[in-house]
Amino acid sequence: MFKNIFDFNQQDLQDHIVLTAYIAEIKEWDNRAHLERIRRYTALLANGMKLPENEIRLFSTASQLHDIGKISIPESILKKTDNLDEREWEISERHTLEGAKLMRSSSSVILKTAEIIALTHHERWDGSGYPRGLQGNQIPLSGRICALADVFDALTTPRPYKKEMSPLDALKLLKEASGTLFDPDLVKVFEDHFDEVINILHAVK
Repeated sequence: MFKNIFDFNQQDLQDHIVLTAYIAEIKEWDNRAHLERIRRYTALLANGMKLPENEIRLFSTASQLHDIGKISIPESILKKTDNLDEREWEISERHTLEGAKLMRSSSSVILKTAEIIALTHHERWDGSGYPRGLQGNQIPLSGRICALADVFDALTTPRPYKKEMSPLDALKLLKEASGTLFDPDLVKVFEDHFDEVINILHAVK
């Protein structure tokens, strides 16, 4: 039993964050394994960038809330298997802004980091992303890391609207997009640690 209501350990915090993130996407799919893979890929990339241990834990924990803004997206759009039309894309892309808005008033360092990740994980290195068209190092490192992790996971796991791609084919696409869609330093780290990436992919189903 807790000594008081604030006596949480790291696992309690992790469980609360996963539950919150899961509820946000429950209309679309069962994303619990996805959240754990994102956490582990983010930790691997942050470690490969030689970040301090506390920053690695912060980024990887907060990354699980990257899509919390999807709670605002209509189910008809989330579950649509055909291509989205222009209006539907505009609504879908707002999940970045809505996710950041949900966490904006918090004083928690985890939620502040999650706010940044939610807002920037669809920005792209060449400025072609959304919602703000940030470019290169204008994109916070946490957002750049989550962007790479999220795209790899989307490519290599089945979703309601698509089949999965092989990990090697997905890595090839990431390498081709290095310096355009993704931070080239992060792509290099991902490639250098690809055996660990494969272990994560196989371990978390």
